[in-house]
Amino acid sequence: MTDRPDLPRRVGAEMVGTFALVFVGCGAIMADELSGGAITHLGVGASFGLVIMVMIFATGHLSGAHFNPAVTIAFAALRHFPWREVPAYVAGQVVAAVIAAALLGLIVGPVADFGATAPAGPVSQSLALEAVLTLFLMFVITSVATDARAAGQLAGVAIGGTVALAAIFGGPISGASMNPARSLGPALAGGNLDSIWIYLAGPVAGAALGAWLYSLVSATAPARGRARTLEEQGYADDTR
Repeated sequence: MTDRPDLPRRVGAEMVGTFALVFVGCGAIMADELSGGAITHLGVGASFGLVIMVMIFATGHLSGAHFNPAVTIAFAALRHFPWREVPAYVAGQVVAAVIAAALLGLIVGPVADFGATAPAGPVSQSLALEAVLTLFLMFVITSVATDARAAGQLAGVAIGGTVALAAIFGGPISGASMNPARSLGPALAGGNLDSIWIYLAGPVAGAALGAWLYSLVSATAPARGRARTLEEQGYADDTR
């Protein structure tokens, strides 16, 4: 038995978190351009990491705080999340991202392509980087979310820090999306889907590999004592 919220409420929590991610992160990109670089690249990376951190603390106990279709799909593939709930989670994440990007456009205007991600160099370069960065991100997420030996209470710090580091390093090359919803929101709001496939294929493949790699090196299943907490967070093994 669990007091985890029902699916509509959990999807609602996912939408709030994903909305915050796009509104704050992409908003930082747009504000940086409007201000002539006052926020700086480091500031943009920190914005993405900090908003992820605070929203994990705010909603992790409600929905699991995925905020990312690639994360949801990877958890389902490893049997840490029920496949039957994947469509609802992914739809909620994408819709929230589009709403956030559209609202930014209304408030700020069509600045910096709504914070869209685009490859700065060859397509293959950005595709590979998105896959590798998402692999690292999912490795960390899988650790703190599914392994009782990890410091689960610091999940927000670990995951937010990983996002910030990846954004600082990979932002100038691929945009360091690591998240199909984060890229789809601005792309759909701005009507530019030319390179969106990179930010769908790369993160999904990278997340699947990252989750598999952690399960391989950890060689352990979630401990019984933590099963209830994981179920409440939306991570419990459940493929019924």
